[in-house]
Amino acid sequence: MTSLRPFVCNDMFKFNGVNLDPLTETYGLSFYMQYLAHWPEYFQVAVAPSGEIMGYIMGKAEGHGENWHGHVTALSVSPDYRRLGLAATLMKFLEDVSEKKRCFFVDLFVRVSNQIAINMYKLLGYIVYRTVLEYYSGDENAYDMRKALKRDVDKKSMIPLSNPVRPEDID
Repeated sequence: MTSLRPFVCNDMFKFNGVNLDPLTETYGLSFYMQYLAHWPEYFQVAVAPSGEIMGYIMGKAEGHGENWHGHVTALSVSPDYRRLGLAATLMKFLEDVSEKKRCFFVDLFVRVSNQIAINMYKLLGYIVYRTVLEYYSGDENAYDMRKALKRDVDKKSMIPLSNPVRPEDID
């Protein structure tokens, strides 16, 4: 049975199998430690009964006013554990944390070429809010996808923008 638990420092020595996917952005140890120190409530791992890390999610809360939102920085599930609903479970976790923090919406960035992930996010209620040009290394564009939370009663955060933006223009 899969269990979710908070990410701990020692997990950094165990999650390489999850990060080997070419669509997963891998960061330096200091980046993961910064998230763990600043937003520990947003950093969870899915663990198999054997103790193996099946996947993880990390994020943060940021913004001001009606732009106060939860952000998915990384979501990854090991190829051995895909198609079990783990990504949806991890996303639900992050959305619940964002609801508790009274965020207006949750957003994330996904490669425009990652159609499997895009379809999954759409099934979870996310929309393509805008395109971010050359967001990923190799000059690949990203979709900024969003899902309104309860606080955004009028769903203003989900009104898509028609013009693409550059990474430096993201607020």
